[in-house]
Order: sequence, then C-alpha cells, then structure tokens
Amino acid sequence: MTTEEQLIERYGPLLSLIDLSELLKRSPDGLRISLRSQSEFAEQWNAARRKVGRRVYFRASVVADLIDAA
Repeated sequence: MTTEEQLIERYGPLLSLIDLSELLKRSPDGLRISLRSQSEFAEQWNAARRKVGRRVYFRASVVADLIDAA
C-alpha cells in the first residue's frame, strides 16, 4: 500500500490543518506559523494547500509525494 493510499484511507482526499499537524507531529499553531513564513518548507507544503470557503485543506496526493521525497 502506497503512502497516498494510506493517507486517503485514513483522512480522505483532503487533510485539514489539524490532520496535517497530527501527521507531522507538530502543534496546529506551530504548523500554521511555519506555513506563513517565507521558507522552503512553507513553499513546498503550500503547494498542497487548497481553500474551500474559509477552510484550508491539503491534498493527500501532494502530501504523500512530499513525505516520500523526504
């Protein structure tokens, strides 16, 4: 089973900020601050970011690619 399949099975096709922070073992506020910075980390992870209304989600396929590349 690939990383993408595991993420989709556990979280669905979109991960919330809370889901992503749990996956990366970071606090939601710490992750939010890191994603706002101008760093390579923020650029890579913001590529997976999608807004639905006022909510922010991250595509499981892109998250899986970033995890596999690390």
